[in-house]
Amino acid sequence: MKKIFLFSIIIGLSFSCAKKVSEESKTPKDQESKPAVVVGGDADAHGCKASAGYTWSSLKKECVRLFEVGTKLAHAEDGKTYSTVAYVIFEGNQAELFLDTQKEPILLERKSEGESWSNDDYQLIPWKGYVLKKADKVIYTGE
Repeated sequence: MKKIFLFSIIIGLSFSCAKKVSEESKTPKDQESKPAVVVGGDADAHGCKASAGYTWSSLKKECVRLFEVGTKLAHAEDGKTYSTVAYVIFEGNQAELFLDTQKEPILLERKSEGESWSNDDYQLIPWKGYVLKKADKVIYTGE
């Protein structure tokens, strides 16, 4: 009698476990596979991750965080200051200018020590920090 009772318990448990396993293997319509979102998968053509604050510097030839390596310039027009900023990275007689209004950075060059950096309409003058002019109009100032 004990053998029959034990045997029936084992068979009952095996059927109940088999049903649970088959239910778990089914994918409900609500849980269909969704495309995985990769965190930090926003690398640009140079491998710089914007979500981590990195931008490609053609002057340095590496990914940089502008707020760590660049000189910050505050937007200053008509004697007012605004919340937008620009960053400049210096390397020898060259300067790389990052503006929020430009998609690509602007490379500025100077002829010799103590002179201003320039490129077309842009001129970066070392005076009481730095003054950035566009077409002889002050647009940014900074230290």
